[in-house]
Amino acid sequence: MATGETGFDDVAFDLISVQYHSLKAGHDYGQYVRDAKNAGHDDIAAFFEEVMAQDAERARRCHELLGALAPVATSGRQ
Repeated sequence: MATGETGFDDVAFDLISVQYHSLKAGHDYGQYVRDAKNAGHDDIAAFFEEVMAQDAERARRCHELLGALAPVATSGRQ
């Protein structure tokens, strides 16, 4: 497995990056929704809500895939 400059394998880093950016964008879209509603553009607000939901799903899927990459934890008992 290739390891990038971060010390994480490239696939894990890529998933973490997509997850971070999806969560960050989702946070920003909340302001966009408020802006559109305040301007009386409910159709645009609905579009931003749809995009926000897509990013939330993307972040959730990254979390799921990262969990599948993680080694199984052991309790340390023998």
